[in-house]
Amino acid sequence: MHVVVAGASGFLGSALVAHLRREGHQVTRLIRSGEPTRDSSQWDPAEGRIDRVLIDRADAVVNLSGATIARWPRTNRYKKVLRDSRIDSTTTLSSAIVASGSPTIFLSASAMGYYGSERGNEPLPEGAAAGSGFLAELCRQWEDAAAPVAEAGQRVCLLRTGLPLHRDGGMLAPLLPMFRLGAGARLGTGRQLMSVMALHDWVRAVTFLLENDDASGPFNLSLPVPVTNADFTEELGEVLSRPTILVAPRPVLRTVLGALADDLLGSVGMVPDALTTAGFTFEHPDLASTLRAALD
Repeated sequence: MHVVVAGASGFLGSALVAHLRREGHQVTRLIRSGEPTRDSSQWDPAEGRIDRVLIDRADAVVNLSGATIARWPRTNRYKKVLRDSRIDSTTTLSSAIVASGSPTIFLSASAMGYYGSERGNEPLPEGAAAGSGFLAELCRQWEDAAAPVAEAGQRVCLLRTGLPLHRDGGMLAPLLPMFRLGAGARLGTGRQLMSVMALHDWVRAVTFLLENDDASGPFNLSLPVPVTNADFTEELGEVLSRPTILVAPRPVLRTVLGALADDLLGSVGMVPDALTTAGFTFEHPDLASTLRAALD
């Protein structure tokens, strides 16, 4: 297929582009600056500008655009950046796909933030209720911006991504130096659930949804069984052959990190029911193999 990818230079996008090309797909990257090349095309989502001919000729569009959530402090100004970077890009792509009239497949990013930041031990399949708070509302608006494509009768998959793990980026990269020094610590009680998966399986899952004509709607991208922070901390220490006896108490985290502590201490346990029902098989279905793959 000819696949157009927005957000192709990021942690997830660069891995996906490389995988798609290995699988034999033609990929055109959407870029905001620099001179276009044979495999790239300029666009300006803030202004709604995009090459409509490119979208007309594409078989699929994958939207991974969005400013990083990890930046702190999350001021009102930066919240606007987070919102605009996602809604503008999705709206621009949705409008172009609908206007093209061709049966373009649209895979649009969302996130586990759809479910909020604190759901306790509740398992969260795709049919679970949306959460509350800034990130949940942002994800709802993000997904709504892709709705016109589905309403036009074209196939849409919403990628509710958890925490893809790889040594070179995401949440794992900044943790590795501390853990290698033996300073890896459980956060709070450690009972909070984490929705993780190997980056390798993430790109495989997105490619699977791209190629599966029957796949549509929201898909949780995470391990079949959520893991606790305590399990994650212990297992990462074992894989690295380092002790993990330290604990970062909740009050200390709140004092040092302020509201950011809520993100770290929150519990969101996604379950990828739609993905596994569609027939996807994980190569790394548990935490131990996921971490080994992430560090390979």
